Amino acid sequence: MIEFLIKLHPEIAIKSKSVRKRQTLLLERNLKTILLQVDATVVVNNNFDHLTVRCDSDDEALRQRLIERLGCIPGVVAFAEMQSSAFSSLHDIFEQVLAVYAAQLVNKTFSVRVRRSGNHEFTSIEAERYIGGGLNQHVASAKVQLKKPDLVVTLEIRKDRLIMVRKMHQGMGGFPLPSQSDVLSLISGGYDSAVASYLMIRKGLRTHYLFFNLGGAAHEAGVREMAFHIWQKYSLSHKVKFVSVNFAPVVDQILETIDSGLMGVILKRMMMRAASEVAESLGIKAIVTGESIGQVSSQTITNLNVIDRVTEMLILRPLIYQDKQEIIDMCRKIGAEDIAKSMPEYCGVISKKPTVNAVLSEVLANEQKFDFSVLEQAVKAAKVLDIRTVDYQAEQQAHVVTELAQLPADAVVLDIRSPEETDIKPLTVAGHNVVELPFFRLASQFANLDQSKQYYFYCERGVMSRLQAVVLQDQGFSNVAVYRP
Repeated sequence: MIEFLIKLHPEIAIKSKSVRKRQTLLLERNLKTILLQVDATVVVNNNFDHLTVRCDSDDEALRQRLIERLGCIPGVVAFAEMQSSAFSSLHDIFEQVLAVYAAQLVNKTFSVRVRRSGNHEFTSIEAERYIGGGLNQHVASAKVQLKKPDLVVTLEIRKDRLIMVRKMHQGMGGFPLPSQSDVLSLISGGYDSAVASYLMIRKGLRTHYLFFNLGGAAHEAGVREMAFHIWQKYSLSHKVKFVSVNFAPVVDQILETIDSGLMGVILKRMMMRAASEVAESLGIKAIVTGESIGQVSSQTITNLNVIDRVTEMLILRPLIYQDKQEIIDMCRKIGAEDIAKSMPEYCGVISKKPTVNAVLSEVLANEQKFDFSVLEQAVKAAKVLDIRTVDYQAEQQAHVVTELAQLPADAVVLDIRSPEETDIKPLTVAGHNVVELPFFRLASQFANLDQSKQYYFYCERGVMSRLQAVVLQDQGFSNVAVYRP
């Protein structure tokens, strides 16, 4: 038999009786929803101060799958692998414990801890002394040590059942879903938004996802993959929404009408406007972002203050004090690093000299030049998907995008970086024509180019180039590839 004892997060344990009951009921339902997908014979029991998970199987692969799933369920602070059996006497208990722990005690210091409930001929302290003394006699190299031993033999005696803790595992902690509420997380596919979403889930908040698309279908598919990964691993018990808003037209408007130094701040204000409307349409009361103080120019205290004034919606920033390396380390821990590091950074409206002290009156004056019908149309056309239907770029993965370091003689290099990037670091390729066409204009302007030519896309890291090449291949263009010098 596979058996686990589930320990509640300490903050749940200190709640009032009614709150604690509600939290444990939520956790019980979530455990059943998730674990029954692993194996239909799993049984979950709610014992108020703890829960148990049992399965009538000795299959090692199933045991490992259950351990993996239990470690990713909000509200579980720790869980112990248990072995339960009947006993006839205190000496019988000792012999059963010796059979399990003898090999583990070799050359170790140890102590015995017993929790007992029911009527027995011995007390908990008497059981600890008897079992500890017996183990000390039968394992010559073992030594009893009550303070900070190498190994704690943890036993529970409940009426006529002996329960031995074979191994402890760390859980996710936090509160069960959805004990707090719903939030809308602005997800870009990078490190910050992935970790911010995870932290909200850990706090018991059902987390939906909002994506502002600046890079076409392939970029959306990559971000969907990230959102699906976080949902499937950490909040599988509840369905959520994935909302995609095509923000390329909004970026075009900003590039055409807004003063260069204010572009980043105003882009964020436009995103918050759109996010607030989407959240309200879904009945959600808070927005989540992965912003951290000072990480980029738009994340100074002054600029965040100007950005937040655009909406009355509550904006949560769980990473506000975190360093970038801490965020990357956490992203690695939650299994999202590989996806995050492959995602491009979209900096189409980051100015050469972005302001770090935006003045609200100047921002408002600039926004008077903006055509808000473009933003309204973008929000109106938003795609709202059930996260369970998200497709992992299956069609895109079927494509093979050619990448070359040495170009053929007639090749044209298409520099798809933002105008600010090309101004700072212009690209020259000896013997080849270089055409500058920002990624956010590719979809609308590529068809106007001479289609008798073969085009090789260039960007700093190559990720954006691959994504855009896939998009155009999907649209029927076969004359696209990637230049990777």
